[in-house]
Amino acid sequence: MLVYLIGFMGSGKTTVGEKLARKLGLACVDLDELIEKKNKKSVSQLFNEKGEDFFRECEQEVLRSTFKMKNTVVACGGGTPCFFENMQEMNKNGITVYLKLTPGSLFHRLAPSKAARPLIAGMPDLPLMEYIVKELQQREPIYEQASIVIRGESIKIDELALLIRKHPVQ
Repeated sequence: MLVYLIGFMGSGKTTVGEKLARKLGLACVDLDELIEKKNKKSVSQLFNEKGEDFFRECEQEVLRSTFKMKNTVVACGGGTPCFFENMQEMNKNGITVYLKLTPGSLFHRLAPSKAARPLIAGMPDLPLMEYIVKELQQREPIYEQASIVIRGESIKIDELALLIRKHPVQ
């Protein structure tokens, strides 16, 4: 079983991924960590030194390498489903779960940790909120293609694990 957690940055994909993997008895990997390991640089360094286009191509390559994995929860980056055919490929190869949060919830999670995130580093609060609203409007139609859509503000890992176990595997 392969489970892909998707959603906007700050939606809790890594945290939920670790808890969900423990509950389901699966391994857990973070796509950004795999990218960093492959390139021997942080995501921020890759964005700053090589640009977003390079990062997205590398992200796609690393994502494709996960399709060979077994019994793993993959926490994806916020933009992962939105580039190339990544969303369709994840749906073909596993169960996708969209952790859906409101713009306000995302803002409250992201505002304290802006410096660690290359797309919003140094952004004042009002532009950050505008960015979240605008990006979410663009990304939501892609995120909504997930096998399972769940409210991210109050995830119950037991319930999510049950939904995943009941979901037919492609």
